[in-house]
Amino acid sequence: MDLHSTYPSVPDLKRRARQRLPKFVWEYLDSGTGTEATKTRNRTALDAVGFLPSILHGPQTPDLGTRFLGQDFPLPFGISPVGMSGLIWPDAEGHLARAAAEAGIPYSLSTVASQCPEDLAPHLGDHGWFQLYPPKDEGIRADMLNRVRDAGFKALILTVDVPVASRRERQTRSGLTQPPKLTPRLLAQVAMRPAWALGMARRGMPHMRMLDKYVQAASGALSSTAHVGYLLRTSPDMSYVKWLRDHWQGPLLIKGVLRPEDADPLERIGVDALWVSNHAGRQFDGAPSSIEALPRIRAATRLPLIFDSGAESALDILRARALGADFVMMARPFHYALGALGAKGPAHLIEVLRRDLVANMGQLGMERLGDLPPAIPLPALPHPMTN
Repeated sequence: MDLHSTYPSVPDLKRRARQRLPKFVWEYLDSGTGTEATKTRNRTALDAVGFLPSILHGPQTPDLGTRFLGQDFPLPFGISPVGMSGLIWPDAEGHLARAAAEAGIPYSLSTVASQCPEDLAPHLGDHGWFQLYPPKDEGIRADMLNRVRDAGFKALILTVDVPVASRRERQTRSGLTQPPKLTPRLLAQVAMRPAWALGMARRGMPHMRMLDKYVQAASGALSSTAHVGYLLRTSPDMSYVKWLRDHWQGPLLIKGVLRPEDADPLERIGVDALWVSNHAGRQFDGAPSSIEALPRIRAATRLPLIFDSGAESALDILRARALGADFVMMARPFHYALGALGAKGPAHLIEVLRRDLVANMGQLGMERLGDLPPAIPLPALPHPMTN
């Protein structure tokens, strides 16, 4: 089967993933919070960013490479972290890490992934990034950093837009719990998705493996109903960021920035990049789209900027770069690819995005990403949610 004929875009992968995943898994992957207005805004605001095509340039061979954080990347995008990726597809983190290493792009592992840093060490390549959900205990925090460093991760991402847990009502209605428990209702959904079920039967239901060590060390500190997050999580402040800066020697990235006024104090502490994100609409339903926030933050700082939340195509990557991003990260699209195609999905999506970049840069007369013309406003199009 020619994958590029059957699945030439992210929406194609998304449709196929929905057909192959149990409903509760789909709801975990695809849902936002509240009425999902922020998730919708992310898409409609991106569609309102356009360009004037440029003509009569003759044959071109676009260079897709970019320099970011002192390193040269062959493509201007990477893979964002997703908690419990292994719920989407067996060995999800391994598949993603290997595809990213093969392509030479960043792969980000979450603290609450279903594999731990040590599991991923053989597969990382040179561009492993680690997303830290901030532990309140300093000893646990220091131990996590040592484990991440020893496993070969180069950059540390502090996620700051989860001061409290969001509600994610679609997930709640689906019956999903953490850790996942296969109730009769969920088992009925699993029975209808044999490929997913067989994969999970071989590997077992996923859980947050990095946290095992700390749960065992503090087994008496938790009630029978408390999630391990009660032990670990805190809402960080600027002193927390400074502690990380003092204890992490590699690039330090702050993920979840939407306010321009937050840029200057973070720059003064010495972080290396800001990650403009509204958590893909999964945290707060009254937030602006990330693409709307991006130009204001660009005007407020000299730091490199990463963009995520809503990007699904090369055109979206170019839109973000035109409005101030230096690099773009994607989460859901890579997990749609896993759900649709399993182990083949991530590499296929990377190639789809590469071809899409060549096509769009050709329309804009671009030999290099630095040749991007100014963006122009377009009328926004409605994008009804399809849950």
